[in-house]
Amino acid sequence: MTATQTPAPQRPASFPPQHQDRRPGLEAAMHPAPESVSPIYKAAGKLMGKTAIITGGDSGIGRAVAVTFAKEGADVAIVFLNEQADAEETKRLVEQEGRRCLLFRGDIGDPAFCREAVEQTVRAFGKLDILVNNAAEQHPADSIVNITPEQLERTFRTNVFGMFHLTRAAVPHLKAGAAIINTTSVTAFRGNPTLVDYASSKGAQVAFTRSLALQLAEKGIRVNAVAPGPVWTPLIPSTFGAQEVARFGSETPLKRAAQPDELAPAYVYLASDDSSYVTGQVLHVNGGEIVGD
Repeated sequence: MTATQTPAPQRPASFPPQHQDRRPGLEAAMHPAPESVSPIYKAAGKLMGKTAIITGGDSGIGRAVAVTFAKEGADVAIVFLNEQADAEETKRLVEQEGRRCLLFRGDIGDPAFCREAVEQTVRAFGKLDILVNNAAEQHPADSIVNITPEQLERTFRTNVFGMFHLTRAAVPHLKAGAAIINTTSVTAFRGNPTLVDYASSKGAQVAFTRSLALQLAEKGIRVNAVAPGPVWTPLIPSTFGAQEVARFGSETPLKRAAQPDELAPAYVYLASDDSSYVTGQVLHVNGGEIVGD
């Protein structure tokens, strides 16, 4: 008997105009809903017995990574800012795969919160193997003169300081074979005229990834990053106007935005032993944009 392969799902090429006033946005309010669980992904136990912390894991890329890690056998701790309903849905999806899931609500810009989230995860799961620094925020501005000191500090507090604080808390618990994965962005490599502060913070994440990889190599801890292009997540309708949302992703060579489940396998690769000789690198999952390092 010949096995049949499930065909790849059709991905939306455009989205209905929509906007959310609340940030970081609610996945449950998006239409269509982001695709977080791939119908064609086949797990192979690549993370069996591992434990992971994922920031921004309540929705979007973070949710897709959490669920896919669970499919591969990992227990997951989700760190999120304030979207409790989204976080509870992610927890349900992880537990549906037979894995444990912890939820930590708080601001990663607070080093004390980061330490507590790491310590509680280690107490509950007994160890920590994978850290995914995925949480981020962005605030479009047409001119640098419109980027206030408060906005600049807020963007870096989440995207850079939060990543630093959580990694600093996690590293003492990581052993040889552990992995750190940072979510940077295509904007770090090609820039964006309306996201100057965001793109700058994402560039800092690339430098952080490469530098920490060199520092931790002798300990056997790998540090890599994923640089997504446009992805259909709550960050989009909560950041851009309705008409911008309707055109979102159309400028890529593939003429569409990614769905979160299309990003998750890159994180599995970097978290698993499949990438045992990969550190200090950035995987570009961006719909065909050619960018330089």
